[in-house]
Amino acid sequence: MQNYISIIIPNRNGSATIGKCLEAAYSSNYENFEVIVVDDCSEDNSVEIIKRFPCRLIRLEKHSGASKARNTGAFNSNGKILFFTDADCLLNKNALMIANNTVNEKGSNVIIGGTYTKIPHDERFFSIFQSIFINYSETKNIQSPDYIATHAMIIDSEVFRKSGGFSEDFLPIIEDVEFSHRLRRAGYKLLMNPEILARHIFNFDMKKSLRNSIKKSLYWTMYSLKNRDFLADSGTASVELKVNVISCFLTILTVLAWIMSKNSVLMLLIPLIFLLNIFVSRDLLKIFFDTKGIIFGISALAYYTVVYSFSVGIGAFSGIVAYLSGRGRSA
Repeated sequence: MQNYISIIIPNRNGSATIGKCLEAAYSSNYENFEVIVVDDCSEDNSVEIIKRFPCRLIRLEKHSGASKARNTGAFNSNGKILFFTDADCLLNKNALMIANNTVNEKGSNVIIGGTYTKIPHDERFFSIFQSIFINYSETKNIQSPDYIATHAMIIDSEVFRKSGGFSEDFLPIIEDVEFSHRLRRAGYKLLMNPEILARHIFNFDMKKSLRNSIKKSLYWTMYSLKNRDFLADSGTASVELKVNVISCFLTILTVLAWIMSKNSVLMLLIPLIFLLNIFVSRDLLKIFFDTKGIIFGISALAYYTVVYSFSVGIGAFSGIVAYLSGRGRSA
């Protein structure tokens, strides 16, 4: 049975990607669907681009955030199934068909997630690194993931309406994590289907990659401390990443201790810390090598264990400070 699917896309100044996003959506091999784009007061020419496509365009009266845009689209949709994605995501042609088949098989009380392709639309090093990292992190536990991300979230429309939708009075990101946790507590099941794929347009250089990691780590830490699951193995906030960050800062502390004490024995700890980190993250690191070869793999290993880990640690420390100061406790 082909259920009627509503694709919900929030847009905010997405002129660089929204055209490609809609082209991909309308290239689907699935026939029974509508596309609703909710524009969150864009200041670029996004609206002009959106109007070139046969989608439904809803324009918010004031800048209100992605949660408000998604909720507006969902509550004005006609589909039996809601498929949330983002303006910088390119759905695979078979994504809707697989989503529909999964809903038919699993039932309406299951919230289904998809993920990114390992190779993103823009084949830059930092973009590929991020896409592989997210794909791996989100598909480690497909039967009971900790959350479903809104770059590919599939949910029964009645279930969504009963839930009240995404919280509009929340942190500026990770509202999909809070939504997932809330529905799971209400008795719904979360399920990942790694065959539901979207190519993401990152356009990451090192600066954008590090800025993204700091921002997400900051807000995730604030939310996790309030939620009391700071050490949980949760998608991209995985045990591997947390060990990676701890290893980075233990190495820094070991070097500082050696400089102060001149005790050369301390330096023997560094390779042990590194090897432990490699062992814990071995599955992710293997995928780096398997996906793009040895040169990429070595570069990704160095970036992940040294630079990326440090930036995530800075974000986490900032999140702890923000939480303790009271800023994140109302999130």
